[in-house]
Amino acid sequence: MPVPAKRRSRSKGRRNRSHQALDKIHFIKCQKCGKPALPHRVCRFCGTYQGREVIKLNPPAGGKKTKAAEHKHH
Repeated sequence: MPVPAKRRSRSKGRRNRSHQALDKIHFIKCQKCGKPALPHRVCRFCGTYQGREVIKLNPPAGGKKTKAAEHKHH
C-alpha cells in the first residue's frame, strides 16, 4: 500500500488543530431586566440595548389556553 510522501508529524497535526477548540460563551447582565444576554446584542427578553429600548417586544397573543376558555368556544 502506498504511503504519503510527506506525512505530517503528530505534533504538527495537533498544533494545527489547536485553533479548533470550542470557546466558552460569555454572557453579560441586561441593564434593564437583569437576565443574561450576549454582549453587543439586543436583549432577547426586554428588547433593550445599552439601556434604551430598541425593539418593542409584545407578549405572545393569546398565550396558553385554559380548559375553561376552550369550553366557552364550543
